[in-house]
Amino acid sequence: MSPKLWTKPSPGEPDVELFARRADFDAALTHFAAPGRTAVVMTMGALHDGHASLIRAARARVGAKGLVTVTVFVNPLQFGAGEDLDRYPRTLDADLEVASAAGADIVFAPSAEEVYGSGEPRIRMAAGAMGEGYEGASRPGHFDGVLTVVAKLLHLTRPDFAFFGEKDAQQLVLVRRMVRDLDFPVEIVGVPTVREGDGLALSSRNRYLSAPERDTALALSRALFAGRDAGLLAARAAGSSEGGDTDGLVRVGSPGAVRAAARAVLEEAALLQPPLALDYLDLIDPESFTEAPDDHTGEAVLAVAAKVGSTRLIDNIRLRFGADA
Repeated sequence: MSPKLWTKPSPGEPDVELFARRADFDAALTHFAAPGRTAVVMTMGALHDGHASLIRAARARVGAKGLVTVTVFVNPLQFGAGEDLDRYPRTLDADLEVASAAGADIVFAPSAEEVYGSGEPRIRMAAGAMGEGYEGASRPGHFDGVLTVVAKLLHLTRPDFAFFGEKDAQQLVLVRRMVRDLDFPVEIVGVPTVREGDGLALSSRNRYLSAPERDTALALSRALFAGRDAGLLAARAAGSSEGGDTDGLVRVGSPGAVRAAARAVLEEAALLQPPLALDYLDLIDPESFTEAPDDHTGEAVLAVAAKVGSTRLIDNIRLRFGADA
């Protein structure tokens, strides 16, 4: 079968084209990818406004004449034993609508056979020590699967820019490190977390929360912002400058005060019904993705992971410590 022919919509047209076969998608890339103006947003589907923000950022970066691809692929390699691969939502028709409205040109939604051939790959990427803590400790092998599929999709989509959400902080750090260490010819762009009006970070897994569970889950974002506010007070008390930097990071003081204020909120949430079961809360050095010391200066990620009912949620905010940071 010959590759599928496709005519790229004119700027402003809402149409998005769906490809499931690699050969068809590759033919479209060959004809329409513009040098320096090709972007990809990698997803597992169940698209929400957080994904839409990535697509909009990609469109803004490459311009009206650029090419924006959204991949929709539920990657089996990143799901461990007992995780929710089978119940992960598949909503392709709705995903096409979200992608189109946000400005994508193409949705590439291959099967596992199209991505991995007749079976799982024998050679995989390894996240190493940076992938063993935090999310990696709770989900052994998860980041090996993530990096393997990201590497595959970078080869298949051949982008100049790849957009990832800052909500998945460890994933973003690892993807950037892989690209840097292995000389992938792509720029990795982080996009700030999108939140609902009550502060809950948007996630495909939010749909699993009952109303009482959602109320408890709000403690994650409350804890992060309580930590930030405590850091602002500490900076003010020390006579340090405070506020926002040009890169959007809030400048704060006292890592210990930040941790303590955030943990206090989570301890209260552990007493709610239903309770919040904390996995980790930590202030993390984003360069190594290890615990930041109490005298840390520069950027840090205040990150939290917890279960509410059977649903595991993560969230984080970026901060900057030190008057001269």
